Amino acid sequence: MTTVSLTVNGQSVTADVDPRTLLVQFLRENLRLTGTHVGCDTSQCGACVVHLNGQAVKACTTLAVQANASVVTTIEGISQGGELHPMQAAFREHHGLQCGYCTPGMIMSAIDIVNRKGNTLDERTIRAELEGNLCRCTGYHNIVKAVAAGAQGMAQAPVQQAAE
Repeated sequence: MTTVSLTVNGQSVTADVDPRTLLVQFLRENLRLTGTHVGCDTSQCGACVVHLNGQAVKACTTLAVQANASVVTTIEGISQGGELHPMQAAFREHHGLQCGYCTPGMIMSAIDIVNRKGNTLDERTIRAELEGNLCRCTGYHNIVKAVAAGAQGMAQAPVQQAAE
């Protein structure tokens, strides 16, 4: 067992884990943060995307020990005071989800895209940047609209994310 200490959604967490424990397993099983989904276990689908020290990572191929002394933000940590994050609100408003399985990873990736690329995103950029996130329901048209609207929402009402 190895001890890991990290900050998850603004809360300090220390736990003993098997060194082979994936970050997604740690979040879901140890911390009961089940918004981060496990889709493929091979880093292909993006359902497990979280922010590690402010950057999007796929938690299914990141070990919990790699997150030691780091800041992790999950989908549960982006809303503030009961208000949806602008990207979450945009996904709801623009019907950027169907079954919802990919949605947490899509939203976390979309926030990362805006943080890296800025608030003015064209369709081509959004589609290229979301390439590592798969939607089995083929809802990409509305997802792209939601990301563009969410980017504008983040520009108009910046929300400081918990723990980032």
